[in-house]
Amino acid sequence: MKLPDAVRVVEVGPRDGLQNEQALIDTAIKVELIARLGQAGLKTIEATSFVSPQWVPQMADSRVVIGAIDRLPGVAYPVLTPNLKGFEAAVAAGAREVAVFGAASESFSRKNINCSITESLTRFEPLLAAARQAGIRVRGYVSCALGCPYEGPIQPAAVAEVAGALFEMGCYEISLGDTIGVGTPEAARRLIQTVSARVPLGRLAGHYHDTYGMALANIYASLQCGVTVFDASVAGLGGCPYAKGASGNVATEDVLYLLNGLGIATGVDLDALVACSWWISGILGRPPGSKVARAKANHQTPALS
Repeated sequence: MKLPDAVRVVEVGPRDGLQNEQALIDTAIKVELIARLGQAGLKTIEATSFVSPQWVPQMADSRVVIGAIDRLPGVAYPVLTPNLKGFEAAVAAGAREVAVFGAASESFSRKNINCSITESLTRFEPLLAAARQAGIRVRGYVSCALGCPYEGPIQPAAVAEVAGALFEMGCYEISLGDTIGVGTPEAARRLIQTVSARVPLGRLAGHYHDTYGMALANIYASLQCGVTVFDASVAGLGGCPYAKGASGNVATEDVLYLLNGLGIATGVDLDALVACSWWISGILGRPPGSKVARAKANHQTPALS
């Protein structure tokens, strides 16, 4: 299949990336990170999460963050909302797009959100209904799409079942998450082929973690299948708490370098993103988890186009 001419990159660093940081980050830093990402050209920036501070202390300032964002024209700032209560709080704070988070693994669902897959989908029904009434767009995530820390490999048909249910409820897009980063290109192809029988290709996104160094390879395989939306996190922010040594989210800079090399348009300024990567990494007290950011800092010779 011919590769797409353009791709939309969904930046998840401010939410998925920062939520596992042990030290609480100042709200002003979070707001500035979102601003810098928007100035670099990213059009979808997941801003925060309206979950219980008891479970995710880092997101306790979600109302302040969403209210302080200087919204750029044409940029969406979705927030994660696990249930109707979270949705109502997000909308009251000014959110205009939300995301819900399901799982293809029964064990993961019970351990992560304390309910079965069926119960989680039932929980989303009133949220989706309220979103339709309010004119709020809802994105759906399906975690453990290529493997579970408790159950091992997950069958693509199980992922398709959850993805299809979320799509039929009204989610405009379904992001397939390789939560522990165990996927390989062939597994990613099989997954997309199976899920696209329930959800149109144009409504699917890839969310690949880089635990085994396969994220970019999986993105390339997904591009060959026709997927044109990918989640990524600036500086590779966000480790995986379920697998020892997991490196977590694929770095947005690395994804952009791949897409630029393929001649695929993103509208994102790579140099501006690299600068943002080093800025937030400096605040966190460590170098970026992005190979591209580190290579550019070392003044390596650019690759030939």
